[in-house]
Order: sequence, then structure tokens, then C-alpha cells
Amino acid sequence: MSAGNEAARPSVKSSLRTIALVSALSFVGAFSLVPLYRIACEKVFGIKLEQGPAGEEHIAGLVVDESRTITVEFDGTVNSKLPWAFKPQVLSMQVHPGRTYEANYIARNTSDHAIVGNAAPSVAPSTASTFFNKTECFCFTEQLLHAGEEKLMPVRFVVDPDLPEHISTITLSYTFFSNEPATARLVGEAGHAPSAARSAP
Repeated sequence: MSAGNEAARPSVKSSLRTIALVSALSFVGAFSLVPLYRIACEKVFGIKLEQGPAGEEHIAGLVVDESRTITVEFDGTVNSKLPWAFKPQVLSMQVHPGRTYEANYIARNTSDHAIVGNAAPSVAPSTASTFFNKTECFCFTEQLLHAGEEKLMPVRFVVDPDLPEHISTITLSYTFFSNEPATARLVGEAGHAPSAARSAP
């Protein structure tokens, strides 16, 4: 074997190790997108991310304040790795604290294959986050959109009447991320479907 080939071996091994390392980091990065987004919002920008649906007992105990009006603004974006279009149906809404309202977002899969996504919500200013209660939301579960599919995604919410008086505007934002593990699972299940169908009597 020539000296040139012997010299090339370490270089090839080094390249393979580099590729494996980059692949592993990319895989880990896919899982860390949402956590990093949460950290950036809460620690850097002071935007509090919400957790789960509000309890029914808490909502039932709220008294509607007809004398006060709050502007709720809606915003929607997608992570660069997700080939979806996503936007609110209306940009803002006037609401009375204590009353339940519903707003809709529209999501469309612009790719040629099915994808599962997850929405990360946030509320600004951060001091309003504990007073903005979601009773139903597409962000609580994984969202599957088939190729070219468009879906209406509603969110039901109520602003707590105890919202500090100096807050007159609340912004509800969502960022959709690609859920790669769930999408891969979906593809795997679809691949097994034909064989299962053939085995059926």
C-alpha cells in the first residue's frame, strides 16, 4: 500500500468522527429547541411561558368586569425547520376580564409530507402571564398536519379580573416547532400499515 493511502486513513477516520459528532449534536439540538426557546423568553426577554389548561373551578369563580376592557394581541411564528405557514385569524381583540373568549389561529403544512408540530406559547408582559388563563388550546397537544393540509386551531381564554390596573394590553404569542421524534414515529407507523392490512383475514 502506498504511503499516500496510509496517510489518508487518519484523515478519513477524523472526518467520520466529525460527521458522527455533528449528527449527534443535531439530534440533541432538535430536542432542545423548545427548552432553549423557553429559557430565552423567560430569562432574557422577560416573557413568561404558560403551563397547561386553567382549572375549571378557578374559571367558574371569576366575576366579569364590564367596566374594564383589555386589548389582547395575537402573534404566531414558526421555527425555520418547520415548513408550515401559521398566523392568527385576527390580530387583536377587546375583552372584558372574567369572560371567556375564543380566538383562532390558522396553520398550513406547505411541505409534501405529514409533519407533527408543537406550539410553545408565551404571554407578554410577563406580569400578566399568571392572569391570562387558557381553558382550551392547540398548544396542549401534538398537532399533525398532512401534506398541504390547513387546520383551524382555536384557543379559549379568560383574563383574570385581578389583572393589575396598569396593564391594558396583553400579547399572546405562539411559536410552532417541528416535533421530529413524533413525525418519525408517524412515518414508522405508516410504513407498517400495509403489511398489517395484508395479514388481516
